[in-house]
Amino acid sequence: MSPLPPYEKLGSFYLGKKYDVTNRAVENELTMYDSKDLTTHALCVGMTGSGKTGLCLALLEEAAIDGIPAIIVDPKGDLGNLLLTFPNLAPQDFEPWVDNAEATRQGMTPQQFAEKTATRWREGLAQWDQQPDRIARFRDSVDIAIYTPGSNAGLPLTILRSFDAPSPEVIDDAETFRERINSAVAGILTLLGKDADPLSSQEHILLANILDKAWRAGQDLSLPELIRQIQSPPFQRVGMLELNSFMTAEARAKLAMSINNLLASPTFANWLEGEPLDIKRLLYTADGRPRLSILSIAHLNDSERMFFVTLLLGELLTWMRSQPGTSSLRALFYMDEVFGYFPPNANPPTKQPMLTLLKQARAYGLGIVLATQNPVDLDYKGLSNIGTWFLGRLQTERDKLRVLDGLEGAALQSGSAFDRSQMDQLLSSLGNRVFLLNNVHDDAPSVFQSRWALSYLRGPLSRQQIQTLMKNRTTSTASQSADTTAPEPKKSSLNATAPSDARPVIPNTITELFWIPSRLARNATKLIYRSAILGQASQHFVKASSKVDLWQDYSLLLPLENELSDTPWEPATLLEDGQLQLGTQPDSGVAFAPFPDGIVTATGFKKLEAELKNYLYRHESLNLFYCKALNKTSSPGESEADFRISLDIAAREQRDTEIEKLKNKFSTKLQSLKNRIQTAEQRVQQKSEDAKRVKLESIVNIGTSLLSAVLGNKLASKTNLSKAGSAAKSLGRSAQKQSDVARAEESLESLQQQYEELAQQFQSEVDEIENKLNAHSLELETVEIPSKKSDIRLNRLALVWIPWQVDEMGIATPLVEIKA
Repeated sequence: MSPLPPYEKLGSFYLGKKYDVTNRAVENELTMYDSKDLTTHALCVGMTGSGKTGLCLALLEEAAIDGIPAIIVDPKGDLGNLLLTFPNLAPQDFEPWVDNAEATRQGMTPQQFAEKTATRWREGLAQWDQQPDRIARFRDSVDIAIYTPGSNAGLPLTILRSFDAPSPEVIDDAETFRERINSAVAGILTLLGKDADPLSSQEHILLANILDKAWRAGQDLSLPELIRQIQSPPFQRVGMLELNSFMTAEARAKLAMSINNLLASPTFANWLEGEPLDIKRLLYTADGRPRLSILSIAHLNDSERMFFVTLLLGELLTWMRSQPGTSSLRALFYMDEVFGYFPPNANPPTKQPMLTLLKQARAYGLGIVLATQNPVDLDYKGLSNIGTWFLGRLQTERDKLRVLDGLEGAALQSGSAFDRSQMDQLLSSLGNRVFLLNNVHDDAPSVFQSRWALSYLRGPLSRQQIQTLMKNRTTSTASQSADTTAPEPKKSSLNATAPSDARPVIPNTITELFWIPSRLARNATKLIYRSAILGQASQHFVKASSKVDLWQDYSLLLPLENELSDTPWEPATLLEDGQLQLGTQPDSGVAFAPFPDGIVTATGFKKLEAELKNYLYRHESLNLFYCKALNKTSSPGESEADFRISLDIAAREQRDTEIEKLKNKFSTKLQSLKNRIQTAEQRVQQKSEDAKRVKLESIVNIGTSLLSAVLGNKLASKTNLSKAGSAAKSLGRSAQKQSDVARAEESLESLQQQYEELAQQFQSEVDEIENKLNAHSLELETVEIPSKKSDIRLNRLALVWIPWQVDEMGIATPLVEIKA
């Protein structure tokens, strides 16, 4: 196996090569970018044709190869080019994607143009020392998908989840909860074309209060339910004012009608279909593989784009704050054109969450990368939080001045030096694909030319081209959605024994509960209660070596439809957490179906208690995953995919820490050798100059001696002999000086060799750390946590009545959703 190229290092992005501005030439020195620097975010600015998109795609390709997931907002439609990767670089791979119109303009057939493009790409990659197998490595490192919210061209995204109640952790975090509400409300109002100011907009304040009350109660809000609550809010006061004084019923009805019209519009139907807007699903596949999720919004109008990006930023903030802190790069959020979303003076609903991300995302390892060709329309006070600036060719002097202002603000924020005149001069000298890299983590700015992209940059993708790329994915996703969609409510005919309006009498030692309906009865001729046994227990799992000591709670539901077997809990359903909605009194007018004899008795329940413990002991165990390399154990209930995701960031953190220690260990020695080499180079130069001078003196002395002897005709005179002696001595001194030069050069060569050996030793130890802490190759062991039957504690055994509706055909359907 051939060794990897020098740029193929984890945590280091190959962006291009250093560029000599004076001679306008590419140098051999690589431009490597430390991925950890992206936690202080980056901005890429450049006019059309500057190579900005190519550089940003190269950055995303490097992140993907390093296993870093990214959410990519694509307002122009050309970031789908990341899917146009052809490891074979065959003309037939390029042919479906080349521009036929461009081929015609060049006097070529599409086949000829594809062949020319394939050759150009092969040569371009070779020029930048990239082999075709690097394309395959990029493709194999991540899953790439194009999402098209509001359209089914790519993978559709539904926005309905944005109105679901957030987790208790989010609700308990006042700032996160407020931002989540503001994003949801601002998004829907923007789509309606209404004022979304959270302090002055009546509509915003009303909707925020409705969401606040519902979400604090753990209630998800559908759009129909939101419309109903706008008309009849679940509160009578807003602040200090009566509801109708704050906002009249007529104004609320008008707002409800606007949302209803939106909901009824055929064009809005696509917003309600597809995968949920879930940040974790956008960053990782179900098996924990990192993803590049391209959110293409080129097909949306301005208000729809603002609506979607606002909701997305709100979801991203919520997800971010649920992650543990880290100094390593966890994920990227990239927006290809930030124009209009982060302006200097206006206050669109995207501006505040974007500013919050720039200020806080660093602590969570989330890198924000923004790009624009309109540098004037940016809030540079907010962008002072950005540590890396990639600056390409700019269109106007005004653009350059705004960029210089922004760089100066960033320098002040970081406490670094800033030479405005030098930066001005550098910006004026940039050409195509040439960028000024200003990184607060580097000693000084540098200029480089971006490398050749692995992806074929064919320009914006059409709707049909996105459909072609995502055809297999959309079919697969539709199939998965069908598999995971909640099943139709279970239906059955009534028991042979007719239900009774009379409530059965049960022993007072047995707890009796009633499940509150979660769906309304429709076309029902009768409502009945059917009986089931609810068993709730806790099981104790202990293993000191794995640092596990916990009680696992279980809720099982056993329908009483037939006589029970000797193992009665086998057909029971294990319920999800939080779905039990129980009351102590029945609804009026509901009949009761009979249950089998001999079960709902003190003796019957005693037997069920004992059998429940036996069932849990036989069937329920706790298996955890253990990673020896990182000495980490998964949390109870954590899937292998989720555990691998957490290991990925843990491996990055440990890798970054160990490499930083290694740098500190070697830096002093390397710097000392550098200083000695510099001194030795100066010594060689000095000795060489001395040798040249002495040699010249020797030549002059010999020439003078010979000339005197010839002209004076006294070869053996005392003067001539003296001059000849001096010339001979000069030759001796010249030989001595040449010897000094040789010794100085030997000393320099020895120091250079020492430096090279030390640098190789450093790189070898870095490679060893990277190989050891490569998250993709970490091995997992399964650890079984034992439990004793005596460690099972019964919490409750109760008779539960479940409401069913019966239609005119005698078919019964439950009015509750039981999720296993």
